[in-house]
Amino acid sequence: MITIVDYGVGNLGSIANMLKKIGTKAEASSDPDILHKADKLIFPGVGAFDAGMRKLRESGLVPVLNELVLEKRIPVLGLCLGMQLMTKRSEEGAEAGLGWIDAETVRFKFGPENAHLKIPHMGWNTLDIRRQHSLVSDLGFESRFYFVHSYHIVCSDEMDVVAYTEYGYPLATVINKGNIMGAQFHPEKSHKFGMKLLKNFVELV
Repeated sequence: MITIVDYGVGNLGSIANMLKKIGTKAEASSDPDILHKADKLIFPGVGAFDAGMRKLRESGLVPVLNELVLEKRIPVLGLCLGMQLMTKRSEEGAEAGLGWIDAETVRFKFGPENAHLKIPHMGWNTLDIRRQHSLVSDLGFESRFYFVHSYHIVCSDEMDVVAYTEYGYPLATVINKGNIMGAQFHPEKSHKFGMKLLKNFVELV
């Protein structure tokens, strides 16, 4: 069973619908008993870092998720803000992140040569896959994904980065450390390409 973590922030219905299209049963829940039965977790998020962390703490799910992800090593996929919340901190606010990945979330900083680029980074963009991982297998060169974000993550260890996306400079947009995975884009809005990435996650052994 794939369980989508429901802490009041995220596009849960769209993710569940995309999973249904690939023939996977999924449910969104904040019930610790249901989360403990999950084979895999999807950790979504939309909005600001501090608001997301406050919602997560108010839900009482932080200890539950730490147990599942860090101790039981349940595979987890963070999407958009969900991936950012996995980092230690964000320039967007003052709240501490979950710290599952040795990384920080920072605002776009463009030099004069890229001053024409708009923030947020919004629309379709491609991946530059730097290392092989089952999450990005068989995506094909034509793959593109839908982004909406004003902040991006910077990993302390480049080996945690699976793929970059170019927007003024290379951004870490797919990450992996053990059972922890993340994607900065919205696979649920990325049509067949997002469907393939989610299918890869579902089929992870």
